[in-house]
Amino acid sequence: MERRAPIGVLGCGSYLPVDRRSNEHVARGAGVSAEWIYGRTGVKYRRAAAEHEAASDLAVGALRSALAAAGLDADQLGLIVVATSTPDDLGPATACRVQHAVKAAHAVAFDVAAACSGWLFAARVAHDWLCQNPGTGYATVIGVEAYSKFVNPADRGTASLFGDGAAATILGPVPEPYGFAAFSLASDGELADVVSIPGGGSRRPDGDHTIHMDGRTVREFIVDRLPEIISDALKRHRITMGDVDHFVTHQPNPLLLRQVAEKVGIQSDRLVVVGEDVGNIGAACIPYALAKCASEGRFTNGDLILIAGFGAGFTWGSTLLTWNNSHAVRMH
Repeated sequence: MERRAPIGVLGCGSYLPVDRRSNEHVARGAGVSAEWIYGRTGVKYRRAAAEHEAASDLAVGALRSALAAAGLDADQLGLIVVATSTPDDLGPATACRVQHAVKAAHAVAFDVAAACSGWLFAARVAHDWLCQNPGTGYATVIGVEAYSKFVNPADRGTASLFGDGAAATILGPVPEPYGFAAFSLASDGELADVVSIPGGGSRRPDGDHTIHMDGRTVREFIVDRLPEIISDALKRHRITMGDVDHFVTHQPNPLLLRQVAEKVGIQSDRLVVVGEDVGNIGAACIPYALAKCASEGRFTNGDLILIAGFGAGFTWGSTLLTWNNSHAVRMH
């Protein structure tokens, strides 16, 4: 039986809205100082979608950049998976709007809802889809959030952290030994109410449509669980901390991320931190970090990247990606 090629990343792209909001801007509505925000989060700026922009618009911008970077046309896509907590509508899937906008006539399109872990969950789906359906084209996994539509500007805990943005990755066959290794995913629904948008669903269709977050519980989860996610990934793949060239994780709070990384022994030059300039962009954090590192030439051929995601639900997971220097990238 012929061995199938591994699946990896063929191209990356990103899209950020034009409106760049400083800590001074956010602080006025939140009743705090710009120094207070930076001192507790490490975030300097975040982007906000325009009134006419929805999640699908940001996703389309990222996908077009990724397709151009990979040298592919939209009609070569066989699968579009959009990971988002802030869809255009409760239905249909935002991915279907993206499919129509780029004219990806041959693609199957659907959404994945796993909050800030969404890109990782969606990448697992796309990876397995391509493995089981060779010859059906390429896949794209898009992480996108339009949090500004759901943030209460007076809530300092969320207004200071969340931003808007999108990033896309094109997945397809790559040579050995590149590509993704096994994925590990998990969930704990007991914590589902810790971070939520309680209005708009079937339980409370007319309820509060802003983001609610128990910051203390979230912080405790990150401090306790991120080291476990990384340790489990190392054990599962039978590697050591020193074997990993780059750690790419969800970016909930740059300051906290650096503190936890130091606690587990991750060297600062191996930790990817991009949240200072974009804030927490949810499901777009990990693919945006991949795209930014690639655009800056930070990844080199054969680099081993440990990817760890965690988010509301609660959801979490990890994978390993061996980088192929033929990957291309375009940032917007």
